[in-house]
Amino acid sequence: MNDPALAEALRQAVLAQDFMATPDGLRGGAPLEAFPSLDLAVAAFPEGGRPLWANVLFSREHPEGVVADIGPEAGPVRNIDFRADVQNAQGDSIAWLPGADWSRLDFAPLAGPQHGGAPRFVAPYPASLLKLMVLVGVARLIDQGRASWTEDLDDQGATRRVADWAFDMVAISCNRATSALVVLLHQLGAIRRDAASGQELHNALHALFQDLGLPTLRLAGTRPEGGWGNAAGSGVGRIQMTAWDSLRLLWLIDPAAPPAPWLGPEHAPLLSPLSRSWVLHTLEQQALHEILSSGLLAGLPGHVEGLPARLPGRWLKPEDGSAQAGERAFPGDLRARVRQGSLLFAHKTGTTENYASDAGIVRGVALGARRHYLIALTSNLGRRYAPDPRAASTWRLPALGRAVDEILRQRFGE
Repeated sequence: MNDPALAEALRQAVLAQDFMATPDGLRGGAPLEAFPSLDLAVAAFPEGGRPLWANVLFSREHPEGVVADIGPEAGPVRNIDFRADVQNAQGDSIAWLPGADWSRLDFAPLAGPQHGGAPRFVAPYPASLLKLMVLVGVARLIDQGRASWTEDLDDQGATRRVADWAFDMVAISCNRATSALVVLLHQLGAIRRDAASGQELHNALHALFQDLGLPTLRLAGTRPEGGWGNAAGSGVGRIQMTAWDSLRLLWLIDPAAPPAPWLGPEHAPLLSPLSRSWVLHTLEQQALHEILSSGLLAGLPGHVEGLPARLPGRWLKPEDGSAQAGERAFPGDLRARVRQGSLLFAHKTGTTENYASDAGIVRGVALGARRHYLIALTSNLGRRYAPDPRAASTWRLPALGRAVDEILRQRFGE
């Protein structure tokens, strides 16, 4: 059920981070000139109890936060006028530039139910969180017998298994792997565009998300050659994910979650057991603990603890314990982070200069642990707000992750 106490606790946790004091790299380190946009959703599964959930949203138009109205069936948000992010002809995310005047920008309605007159919320681009949608799209093709996790897939002269492309796309957020799998979606007809006009004629992911009651999840504008960013005519404004619908997609992936109350009992599982297992594996082996959790960044100066998740050991160098995630190196001896931490966090992050996101499944590690929840965050707090070039965002985001976990720990126990 929608839980007012949880919603208020989340709202206060956001306000306690003092986001307005965040230095902005595009303003020479001066603080923010407007409250950032944050969309934070949590669903908790207390042992032996009913699921509880809440979604709070903040922006320059709502600096004190707005609590989403969600019905007892955990369906779509009912009181927010969601609007799509925008880019200009040069591919710049103009809504978040210093001095941006939102009264002069045309924010189109987001896909999904319309709530004219409700509080407006411009949904930030989800950055690489979008790769969760690509992953689900590929898994569905495999479950339909149109592809296989073990088959070879060539991309620009490199041949690897589909499973390996998918792993790198999620665990180290590899953009090349993403493009390879976007090509696969087009090759197998999950997405079709008119060759002459470029107009999208069919998108099986959109049909799937609509059928699942997740209408704000959109992967629009991708190209047959694998393009999915601004330069390809996709990216900001065309690819959309709200925190609540991202969380509910994870609800359908989490094998320990209760049945989704917004879907009837006759609704088939989202994924086969094999595909679900592989999707979970890619999320569990996430290297980039740098948004809501921050174990990967423990060697950086001024490190702030986030959600207390364990770091997968596969990313650590045996000689000194530092981390290598794809082409990115992270300092410090992080070997203790593999054993420390009271949680396992199976998740996907996303960062660009202007955006930071994180969404995943949280489970307690200790014997008899009771914490089990889903969390999703989208925001416009990207790398330009990071205190170190190796960080993904302001330290205030992992601090928020820690605060949310503490709320749930106090309420439901370890």
